[in-house]
Amino acid sequence: MTATETGTAAGTGAFAPRPGAAPLPRMIRAQAALETRMLLRNGEQLLLTVVIPTLLLVLFSTVDIVDTGAGSAVDFLAPGILALAVMSTAFTGQAIATGFERRYGVLKRLAASPLPRWGLMTAKTCSVLVTEILQIALLTVIAFGLGWSPRGNPLAVLLLLLLGTAAFSGLGLLMAGTLKAEATLAAANLVFLLLLVGGGVIVPLAKFPEAARQVLEFLPVSALSDGLRTVLQHGASMPWADLGILAVWAVLGLGAAAKFFRWE
Repeated sequence: MTATETGTAAGTGAFAPRPGAAPLPRMIRAQAALETRMLLRNGEQLLLTVVIPTLLLVLFSTVDIVDTGAGSAVDFLAPGILALAVMSTAFTGQAIATGFERRYGVLKRLAASPLPRWGLMTAKTCSVLVTEILQIALLTVIAFGLGWSPRGNPLAVLLLLLLGTAAFSGLGLLMAGTLKAEATLAAANLVFLLLLVGGGVIVPLAKFPEAARQVLEFLPVSALSDGLRTVLQHGASMPWADLGILAVWAVLGLGAAAKFFRWE
């Protein structure tokens, strides 16, 4: 091949593989698969996302510790534990993991890749959804074994879980992308404990004073647990008020995370 032919071949891109970024959907899928594998291999995260909700479901369903009102205890507790599982994965677990990724320079290296910031957040949210499917399947089987008898519209349950995941994922990424790793670790665990007690997960919101209840009802975990309970326990078709609260949290959380998230 002559020098002229070589120059022509190089100019027309005859060499393979061609340098350049992969298509954006492929990058997001690859990052989501990596995030999912890392999440499932982390023993501490599995303790938070699987073991703790399972123990709480079994303990409070079989031992009369909290007065959940009329009806079966598991019928009240199962929707709240599902909401807790979503919060533990999408918010607490994701915030802690992402915070330390940021500290150790993992996100800094990702920032040098063609993957955009919103693409990383999308991949992390997808990995959270995969983990939640496994969580919900496990908790549902255990709840059925304890005598749970759910009712209601499956579509409403799906919408509540998706909006709850988006809301908690945005808040978790916002915390991880703005605070130091140690501060994220402490704050995420503290928020988890506070919302476990005051979010209507185990203790009914009716047990709280009126003034406190009017504030607690607007928390995302309260809206998610109340919405799931309204559908699965009481057979409602579509809890629009709870869906609206979760939608507002999702928009605010993801919007703030996209704007203020720092790679380093």
